[in-house]
Amino acid sequence: MIVDASNMIVGRLGAIVAKKALLGEKIDIVNAERAVISGKKQEVFARFKQRVTRGTWSTGPHYKRNSDRLLKRMIRDMLPYKKPLGKKAFKQIMCWEGVPAEFKDKELLRFKEADASKLVINNVSIHDLSRFLGGNVD
Repeated sequence: MIVDASNMIVGRLGAIVAKKALLGEKIDIVNAERAVISGKKQEVFARFKQRVTRGTWSTGPHYKRNSDRLLKRMIRDMLPYKKPLGKKAFKQIMCWEGVPAEFKDKELLRFKEADASKLVINNVSIHDLSRFLGGNVD
């Protein structure tokens, strides 16, 4: 299953993807940098900045800053990743920036439940969040 994350709410997308991965499906998420987080920009940035700066460089926790890895980490937190079933499900999920050449001609799925067009409040794209946290973005 190949999912297009463009203009989709991260929490809802992650919940759907996590359930499907627990059932054993292999999932590739493309355009990870275009997914959005609902909320005011300053509040979202403050919450993630606190997560990234928590701990020490030697002992962690180590939080990824690139947009594809940031999305994968958010989905990981929706899985029981410390148990064997959760570990197996987490290995089934891959996130990609943009659309890789191997997925160009294939059909991309979108979930209506996770579409961000129905958001009334502000939202922040993962790309902007990654740039704020110091990720390696173009």
